[in-house]
Amino acid sequence: MAGHDERFMRMALALAQAAADAGEVPVGAVVVDEATGEVIATGANGPVAAHDPTAHAEIVALRAAAVAHENYRLTGLTLYVTLEPCAMCAGAISHARIGRVVWAADDPKGGAVIHGPKLFEQPTLHSRPSVEGGLLADEAAAMLRGFFRARRGGTAGGQAR
Repeated sequence: MAGHDERFMRMALALAQAAADAGEVPVGAVVVDEATGEVIATGANGPVAAHDPTAHAEIVALRAAAVAHENYRLTGLTLYVTLEPCAMCAGAISHARIGRVVWAADDPKGGAVIHGPKLFEQPTLHSRPSVEGGLLADEAAAMLRGFFRARRGGTAGGQAR
């Protein structure tokens, strides 16, 4: 699967751009079956339009994947996301039993995988996916910086969703 990582992350980046075009923080996510390479579900950030603070790209994609699988347990799947997951998303990833998470840009302020609470390292966690960060990080970070710069009149600001 590793050879396909860039292709799936580029799909996630396209979803992030669609979110930005809709006025949402540019984060996109793609759920892929590790065995077949099939895209199971996708998601883009949508809290503003949905009036839903839980409508992060990862949650949207996990919900769609669960419907597609007719099961909330998503073992054997990889989640590609353009920003390091926050605590809410990392918790959902664990509960869904996602096998692997690959993200692009680190999120020092809001991330919960290698920053903040480092949720996947907690001993009481239900399931620990393998994690890889930094794939196409420069592109994802540039998209986020550009979005916030435009929103804040020229300053990059943080990466809050």
